[in-house]
Amino acid sequence: MKAGIAALAVAGLVAAPWLLDVYAITILTKVLVLGLVAMCVNLLTGITGLPTLGQAAYLGVGAYAAALLARGTGAVGVVQIVVAAAVGAAFAALTGLVVTRARGVTFLMLTFAVGELAISAAVEWDNITNGTDGLTVPPLVPVWGMNPVRLDGYVYLYVLAVFLILFAGVTALVRSPFGLTLSGVRENEARLRASGYPVGRFLLAGYTIAGAVSGAAGALWVQTQRSVSPTDLGFHVSAMVLIAVILGGVGSMWGAVAGMALVVFTRDYLGGQLEGDLSGRGQLLLGILFVLAVYLIPRGLSGLAARLTRRRPPVEASS
Repeated sequence: MKAGIAALAVAGLVAAPWLLDVYAITILTKVLVLGLVAMCVNLLTGITGLPTLGQAAYLGVGAYAAALLARGTGAVGVVQIVVAAAVGAAFAALTGLVVTRARGVTFLMLTFAVGELAISAAVEWDNITNGTDGLTVPPLVPVWGMNPVRLDGYVYLYVLAVFLILFAGVTALVRSPFGLTLSGVRENEARLRASGYPVGRFLLAGYTIAGAVSGAAGALWVQTQRSVSPTDLGFHVSAMVLIAVILGGVGSMWGAVAGMALVVFTRDYLGGQLEGDLSGRGQLLLGILFVLAVYLIPRGLSGLAARLTRRRPPVEASS
């Protein structure tokens, strides 16, 4: 049943350019890109038990790396993604040496500090990043031999293909022995250490993988938005992604993406489409949504889906 639902979801996503208008496709593209970052936050927060508020830093690092590569060499999209993922992984490994030694609120604040550090670097290194004005890039060329892609529908399909590959990879990772070890850290870190597991290495590896996937998402971000600026590394992006994980259900990868869809739809689509007093008040609508979700679906969308699909026990006939 789950495989059938997944197949229908993929089919719907593939058919979207022929069913939706340009604005809706733009919104859906943003959902896919930020959904990858939400999966990374879920890998750290939901699977490993390390809440983060700085994942936008790795998104931004990857985006700047892809932008500089596109402007300097005109590299194709897949090369930009690989380089951005490598840069995101390197930055995560470097900062993770310090961050992954902390736990709880200290970990949260250290990741927040990493995000602020990345923003400061993007602003101050204006000879490389162009400061607050940011960088613009030429149109996307997905692979060698293709012409630049300018139509939103084709850009969306390219993003969807990369998203599905990374989604499958992260999902397989979570279900692997490595992912189960990360879950063990969340459940009982002391017991794992006592059993001889190199917990620090596992945490650093998980943090680095999250940085790599976020860096790849950064490349997609700059390829779809055609620009990157320090605001793309801001705290509001990290907070929005964390909210998406909570709304989707902590620990569920598809829930993280669904939560991001709900966040982006509420903030950008409803906030931009509604008329009257709520017009342009996407942040207000998002705040209302979050409060309602905390009370109505405390386990998120994935928890709600599990509750709705749980089979009821058969009713025994009374004698």
